[in-house]
Amino acid sequence: MSDAGTKAPRDLKQRYATLRQEMPAQDPHQRGRNFGEVALGLAAEAARKEAYRCIYCKEPECISGCPVGIDIPGFLHLVEQGDFAGAVRKIKETNVLPAICGRVCPQEDQCEKVCKVGQKKGNPPVAIGRVERFVADWERAQGLVQPPACGPPTGKRVAIVGSGPAGLTCAGDLARRGHAVTIFEALHQAGGVLLYGIPEFRLPKAIVGAEVALLERMGVEVRVNEVIGLTRSLAEILAAFDAVFLGTGAGLPYFMDIPGETLNGIYSANEYLTRVNLMRAYDFPSADTPVAKSRRVAVVGGGNVAMDSARTALRLGAEDVYLIYRRSRDEMPARREELEHAEEEGIHLELLRNPVRYVGDEKGRVCAVACITMAHGEPDASGRRRPMPVAGSEREIEVDTVVVSIGNGPNPLLTRRGADLETRKGGNIVTKGENGRTSKRGVFAGGDIVLGAATVILAMGAGKAAAASMDEYLTTGVW
Repeated sequence: MSDAGTKAPRDLKQRYATLRQEMPAQDPHQRGRNFGEVALGLAAEAARKEAYRCIYCKEPECISGCPVGIDIPGFLHLVEQGDFAGAVRKIKETNVLPAICGRVCPQEDQCEKVCKVGQKKGNPPVAIGRVERFVADWERAQGLVQPPACGPPTGKRVAIVGSGPAGLTCAGDLARRGHAVTIFEALHQAGGVLLYGIPEFRLPKAIVGAEVALLERMGVEVRVNEVIGLTRSLAEILAAFDAVFLGTGAGLPYFMDIPGETLNGIYSANEYLTRVNLMRAYDFPSADTPVAKSRRVAVVGGGNVAMDSARTALRLGAEDVYLIYRRSRDEMPARREELEHAEEEGIHLELLRNPVRYVGDEKGRVCAVACITMAHGEPDASGRRRPMPVAGSEREIEVDTVVVSIGNGPNPLLTRRGADLETRKGGNIVTKGENGRTSKRGVFAGGDIVLGAATVILAMGAGKAAAASMDEYLTTGVW
């Protein structure tokens, strides 16, 4: 727990009056044509000023708002004092991936949402994520990154299937406890969705690589090109290891099942982003994997993945990119920051519109998307007003590429190949509460394969909870 409440600040008014520090970013007109990181990070003095805005709450709700339970006031106070090394150590007590979380976690809906500074009228919350990013970047720039201490070897062997945020977090926590950990990754590089799903301009690949390398320095073995369910069965893994964690993610893209969906030029967001991020399609033909050279691109969806796809298309040279979403701007699930960046870069928002069919040319390539206008109806199960089609409102948008980003289902490869695991109707693995235990002894699961497509930090929280449960199982043998 934090000692945040032990000394109330005497300069409370001044802390409240201190303005939130803005983070510099690339110019919108320049960044829309390059893959360099958009947000450039806080400078040291700005980070200290932002940390100073923390008011030493007696009951800091930001800690419970963080899925991995970072002592947020504790690290902010250390930054305020200029002890950046201490702040990094404080964060890493519970979070092994601060440089990643500081960039891609939706802090505005988690720790910052319950920040008491932000509950004062007209006052924004402390920019917790930006300060977290600063200290992680500072540590790396100073060459001070060191693997955390690991406990004495326990003699227990653990397999982690999948190297996304859930798998990496689980691996790090188990290695700290002295267990021998091996990660099995289906692709040729470790990092999972952090690598193939999130573009370079939001999360540089060098940062993901550095975090994986740190785990290897902790003794974690990483085996790539291992498709569990094909190259090995779950039974074979269980025979060789004392426990298994499944963090295979939600890699099965959904489509709308409308006419014309099989035309050339229509991608799932998963394929589109994987081609560009992992296979370096932006550098074709120097890289082997091509991607369509597009002039007018439609992206269907309103989440972060849709936003990533639209902004990627712009950087690949598209003249016009249309983001088609069936609800209103306020109902978009994408982070506000990402939406604002997209608008600044010139992405066209086609709101309250929904595709009903795709039109192809004589060569079988998509040349237009026919959309219908939507109107707000009664609230649905999500609490949002149900979008209802407006009769006679159909119109076509000329495009040469479409990226469909309406969600993903759980990766079915392992669960459908004799794994003998209890799953829900949609294919997600069923676990007992939040401890990650599945219906099969010794097998744990967490992240998107259990939750459905969620956020990086929620997957990390699931990996952390599963690691604690696995350690208990490995220590006691009680299932």
